[in-house]
Amino acid sequence: MTGTSGATGEGLTWRGGVPVSARFGDPYFSLEDGLAESRHVFLAGNGLPGRFRDGFRIAETGFGTGLNFLAALAAWRAAGAPGRLSFTSFEAFPLAAGAAGAALAAFPALAGPAAELLARWDDLGAGATFAGGVTLTVIAGDARATLPRWEGTADAWFLDGFAPARNPELWEAPLLAEVARHTAPGGTFATYTAAGAVRRALAAAGFAVARLPGYGRKRHMTAGRLS
Repeated sequence: MTGTSGATGEGLTWRGGVPVSARFGDPYFSLEDGLAESRHVFLAGNGLPGRFRDGFRIAETGFGTGLNFLAALAAWRAAGAPGRLSFTSFEAFPLAAGAAGAALAAFPALAGPAAELLARWDDLGAGATFAGGVTLTVIAGDARATLPRWEGTADAWFLDGFAPARNPELWEAPLLAEVARHTAPGGTFATYTAAGAVRRALAAAGFAVARLPGYGRKRHMTAGRLS
């Protein structure tokens, strides 16, 4: 869906082909170039693909359309990294496959991986395996309840909830403390937001926090490493 605007059955409106959450009034990814934003913020912000190794673990708050996963999947495959990569995402309001597919159609470079993802869309809660040794699990529900119960840890976090001003629940200090608790020693995070409250909460949770140049119209983003 490109160049259109209007409500859909998934509680979305569309702005220039980008889905916008009716619940939060915020786009699912950059209006300029969502894939470029994912690569700049979440991959480069976590030092990827340079840190990839067998058994590397990524976790994410806010699965959305799956764009960040696809960016990571493509980077993993392009890097020729040996072994396995696991990706776990926490999502309170899962999109329908049709809405995700309409959004991902804007990125022809990801057409193949996107088709793989959409074919497995209804199975992501139980975990899905992709060529190249990649596994994806999407944990549905409020992350404030599901993340504390998660038994895993991550080497890199993609913090990609809707804007803190619109979706404050996903940026609360107790939840960010859980992010730190589920981070491997020396693990990292990256996020598009540079909101002061978020940076302070992550620092209080134990991360060494840095403000970095953002993507597109966003002057700054935030990244950090567990101290």
